[in-house]
Amino acid sequence: MSNKTKEEVNKNLIARNVEEIIRKESLIKRLKSKKTLRIKHGVDPTGPNIHIGRAIQFWKLKDFQDAGHKIVLIIGDFTAQIGDASDKKAMRRALSEKEVKENMKNYTKQIGKILDMSRVEIHHNSEWLGRLSAKELIKISMSFTAQQLIQRRNFKERWDSEKPIGLHELDYPLLQGYDSMAIKADVEVGGTDQLFNLIAGRKVQEIYGQKPQDVITLKMLHGLDGRKMSTSWGNIITINDKPTEMYGKIMSMKDELIPEYFALCTKKPTEEIREIEKLLKNKKVNPRDLKKALAKEIIILYYDKKSAQKAEREFEKVFKEKKPPSKVPEIKIQKKEIPILDLLTETKLTSSKGEARRLIKQKGVKIDGETQDNWKKIIKIEKPITIRAGKRKYLRVSFSDR
Repeated sequence: MSNKTKEEVNKNLIARNVEEIIRKESLIKRLKSKKTLRIKHGVDPTGPNIHIGRAIQFWKLKDFQDAGHKIVLIIGDFTAQIGDASDKKAMRRALSEKEVKENMKNYTKQIGKILDMSRVEIHHNSEWLGRLSAKELIKISMSFTAQQLIQRRNFKERWDSEKPIGLHELDYPLLQGYDSMAIKADVEVGGTDQLFNLIAGRKVQEIYGQKPQDVITLKMLHGLDGRKMSTSWGNIITINDKPTEMYGKIMSMKDELIPEYFALCTKKPTEEIREIEKLLKNKKVNPRDLKKALAKEIIILYYDKKSAQKAEREFEKVFKEKKPPSKVPEIKIQKKEIPILDLLTETKLTSSKGEARRLIKQKGVKIDGETQDNWKKIIKIEKPITIRAGKRKYLRVSFSDR
């Protein structure tokens, strides 16, 4: 690699999608050296799937990996049982060890869509935190103050509104910081919501006589509806979603989010993204066309070009030509007659009868192509029927006496 090429690579490492760097001069010096840096990233398995907002951090790790540095991935099987309070407005439910293990099952497989896992050093932080003594925890705690911890924005808001703050939540940054010391991190990469925890890592390393890690925080991605990306709100795209799901979700997103998704979720050059933003602002391009291009870019990253083209054809078939998808899930029920509200909820096409009733009133339910407008209707299943609920949910239902 020539000096010029190395310079360009290093510039990209500290520029694209980066929100803040703690300490930039130190990081630049480290990158200019011939040392293979240990780049730390921690992920708590609080759910089974990784969404593309979280994947932004893994793509940055890939940039470091491609530049020849060592990625050290910490699976927070210990800290997930506590719950990171960063940016949380209420105390999180503590996960059991069994739940954490279940969530962890496919983590490395998902991350392997981005990183070369054969070159990743993987640790579970229970390796050292499970053995951490009370004496050691008190030693670390003496370098922090209650004010530092409680005055974090989310804790302050909870304090002012008299919402509970668990003592265990205050320990979380110290434990994440201990991870940095345990693996001797040179650099830690995380989201902007993680800044306090990442800085805590620097402090804990100093306590144990290590040179403190440099910190890179990356920009956060909004959910499809413009709110914070959250599994509980359902406004996410996961890297495990099928190509057709990814395509449909991107086509449903708010128009104003298009440039942000191009910037944070694709490899498109910055100059081209600025041009897209300009065209969108001046209404010189149809947002739908940009979404189609965006959907294909994202699908290619996690699958391939053929999958992206197939997803586009499927979307056009369902939403433009108003035809059912090529593959419709099938289910059998043991009722020949069933109220339509029960049919929609029992088949999980809607989460509740209230949602089912609203969808019917909005003319969002079709059975064999016929719009349903009577939420009290009894549906007879004398032969297999195809149900469409909303814009994207299809299901084929038939009767079975077994």
